[in-house]
Amino acid sequence: MTQPSRTGGQILVDALQIHGVDTAFGVPGESYLDVLDALHESRIRFIINRQEGGAAFMAEAYGKLTGKPGICFVTRGPGATNASIGVHTAYQDSTPLILFIGQVGNDFVDREAFQEIDYRRMYGQMAKWVAQIDRAERIPEYLARAFQVATSGRPGPVVLALPEDMLISLATVADTRPYQPVQASPSASQLDRLRTMLSEAKRPLLLLGGATWTPQACLDLQRFAEANHLPVACAFRFQDLLDNAHPHYIGDVGIGINPQLAARVKQADLVIALGPRLGEMTTGGYTLFDAPVPRQRLVHVHADAEELGSVYQAELMINSGMAQVCAMLAALAPVDAAAWQASVPEAKAELAAYQQRPPIFQDGQAPLDLWQVTQDIMAQAPRDTIITNGAGNYASWAHRFYRYGGLRTQLAPTNGAMGYGVPAGIAAKIVQPQRTVITFAGDGDYLMNGQELATAVQYGAGVVIIVFNNQMFGTIRMHQERDYPGRVSGTTLHNPDFAALAQAYGAHGEVVNTTQEFAPALRRSLAHAAGKQLPALIELRYDGNLITPNATLETIRAQAEKAKR
Repeated sequence: MTQPSRTGGQILVDALQIHGVDTAFGVPGESYLDVLDALHESRIRFIINRQEGGAAFMAEAYGKLTGKPGICFVTRGPGATNASIGVHTAYQDSTPLILFIGQVGNDFVDREAFQEIDYRRMYGQMAKWVAQIDRAERIPEYLARAFQVATSGRPGPVVLALPEDMLISLATVADTRPYQPVQASPSASQLDRLRTMLSEAKRPLLLLGGATWTPQACLDLQRFAEANHLPVACAFRFQDLLDNAHPHYIGDVGIGINPQLAARVKQADLVIALGPRLGEMTTGGYTLFDAPVPRQRLVHVHADAEELGSVYQAELMINSGMAQVCAMLAALAPVDAAAWQASVPEAKAELAAYQQRPPIFQDGQAPLDLWQVTQDIMAQAPRDTIITNGAGNYASWAHRFYRYGGLRTQLAPTNGAMGYGVPAGIAAKIVQPQRTVITFAGDGDYLMNGQELATAVQYGAGVVIIVFNNQMFGTIRMHQERDYPGRVSGTTLHNPDFAALAQAYGAHGEVVNTTQEFAPALRRSLAHAAGKQLPALIELRYDGNLITPNATLETIRAQAEKAKR
């Protein structure tokens, strides 16, 4: 029904509520004051952030965690450019997100007015759809389309600019229905072909990744894998699609892949890829599969028809959402798995061996054993704990050694965005306060969005943040030593006392220098976060030479120098 005359800001907030929005993130700006005023009387919780990059990351984490579009509001110009990192992350990670940007009024447009940017041009390559709403009576239409685009097919970000004069204008307009995400489904003939290919295989492998997964889809996938005795690997930063303790989970296919798993992928005669884009990280720089025609027989299932065949010409390409295809796979009659059934426990044993204490800590000389840190976390944290991280070598301790408990226990950016882990962890704790949330952050990574600790304190988000402090941008230093050994430039950091800084924000803060100190510090931090509903931070001070589980900086430098001689 047509509603009484309302301002554009009120129409927009009413539309958000119709589409089920319960939380929005942002930094306030004068360019969308009427939206802020409408939010005052709404059912929507507006989380005030300290910087737009943190706000956009929180909205992206919300989208990953819930499957609903994360909502973010920022002001024009500098606010919009700050928020672009979250939009890029949402695009490469296939996460539903809607970014609203306050815009200059239509009476000032195209004059390079204060903070004016053409967002269609700015965001054109990193969003599914970018538009500007110039008339208040069209707000319901634009929002219905935004939610539809963000959630249908391959999910992703939408950007809507909101001219200031449009938001304060009055309009009489009807509201829309709530959005309904649309996903394709496999045909019966495609499922028959997949089953035939599986029955002909000798060394098949399931590879999971991407978006549109639901708890039921994961259960259906598990039933299919169990019925056909299939080994299951997960793509880069999608390790939570199957409980890592499950007998059929054999590891992750991404940066730092287990060499034995990489060999299994290369030697497979059938790879069924459910959901991943098969991008650079998942394919080991496009080396695990030949492009455009892989050596392995490949079944590629993806929510976006345009993704299929874009790099790899699979023998069978299926356009489908994960819930749709997994329900049909679970209903298939199983095939004779005698040829490969024994490979599953073999691959599982290879994973277990790969997750043992690495050589750099086996002599017991390092004061702080990061492998043991990960073991202590698994010993104390519940199975449904959400682990978040940004980018950096420190993340390898989570990716390689932590065993994720199932869907939505991992929030990490596949686009390698630094600064993601802290806001993602805070958002996760705000959205699901009953769950334990632990953030892994490097020292350089933490300081990119560490100011959001103030947001965690303000909203009682008891996240536990573990800062890996090695006084350097470790990943770049590692590459530096590999390519320019001994020529350190631009990678050394002088850091604050992270624990004292956390205490200044009102959080609990501790410093850990030795292995023996960590488990008690973690116990105190978890108790503080749960009891006081406030964040806690543990700063790990350790030898920067211990750069990866496989090699030290000294070893990398020596090998590079030897190669140059």
